[in-house]
Amino acid sequence: MAAVTTLRDWLSPAPRNPATPLNAADRRALWIEITIVLLVTFGLSGLSSILSLLESALAPAPLSEQTVALNVPRSSQQLIDLSRQLLGIVRLLAWAALGVYLLWRSGIGPKIIGFARPHLRRDVLPGVGLAALIGIPGLGLYLAARAMNLNLNVAPSVLEDYWWRLPTEVLWAIANSAAEEVLVVAYLITRLRQLGWSENRSLVASALLRGSYHLYQGLGGGFGNFVMGLIFGRFWQKTSRLWPLVVAHALIDSVAFVGYQALRGHVSWLP
Repeated sequence: MAAVTTLRDWLSPAPRNPATPLNAADRRALWIEITIVLLVTFGLSGLSSILSLLESALAPAPLSEQTVALNVPRSSQQLIDLSRQLLGIVRLLAWAALGVYLLWRSGIGPKIIGFARPHLRRDVLPGVGLAALIGIPGLGLYLAARAMNLNLNVAPSVLEDYWWRLPTEVLWAIANSAAEEVLVVAYLITRLRQLGWSENRSLVASALLRGSYHLYQGLGGGFGNFVMGLIFGRFWQKTSRLWPLVVAHALIDSVAFVGYQALRGHVSWLP
């Protein structure tokens, strides 16, 4: 009976809406804020990703014969390439800072969303477990989707073999994870709660956003990240701990970026 109750609680958690509902003016202001934030960040990325998928679908070659690279060189000049890589990393970290700042300005500080000082037992270890839970099945889903011509070949990193490649790939992983988990999970779900949305409805909206800006990889990439969004979002809703999500996401991306460079040319299924 306890297991059934726990499962029901995870599938349909109690609402956490504010005690005092927003008035019409505050609701309008909050919708405007959400719209601007998403247009500046991952919402616009989602729209661009949909266009990329459409372009790939209209190309003569099947999706499984096309390749998309994630981390790519940004200049033929080494120092300019490094500078542009770092600017991209800073931009993502600034997106994360924007989400934290907007929540803080409205009285929801980093401690409330679980993004204060991290702890090994409560944050890092669960993050490692989440990385394994998502990363291993995610690789299988990617291979299956590519076999069914539902996904492009994904090359996580094709940076030149400069001395700064490895640390830059890790920094990209950290910046990606911080921006996505802060904005797509903590910020968006919190704001939708304030607007009176249920936990499940907020969760699905967050997961759909995450899936949308990965559609450039194909339907498999979009679906896989949608499922990841459901798991990550529910974990945060139930625990109010954001660090495990950031740790898990950073580990997944780091393994993908660094592992791809190490195995490229040695494993037949890698592009």
